[in-house]
Amino acid sequence: MADIGGWIWERNLRSFLELLSHYVGYEFDATDWETVALAVEATDDDQPDGWYSYPLIGKHRQVEVRLARAVGGDELMVAVNGMLTPELEARADTLMAAFSAG
Repeated sequence: MADIGGWIWERNLRSFLELLSHYVGYEFDATDWETVALAVEATDDDQPDGWYSYPLIGKHRQVEVRLARAVGGDELMVAVNGMLTPELEARADTLMAAFSAG
């Protein structure tokens, strides 16, 4: 079981989830987005129980994405865990790096 953690700008969340879903073989759709977007609003990275978890169960892999807003900022803390291949670990890490830039 691997755990990749970091942060992204909140405005990049949908793109992050769509790409990560593609890599695990999951069709992330509008209903998924509405569910996640609504739930993330009530999160707080300073609270142990303030994180939201969303499963991405795909054809290739199953991962859990944990999300929490940085209160007072535009950052969104992200953790991806599950049975990650080295390739999927690298992709998740690269997505976080790309979506936290500028």
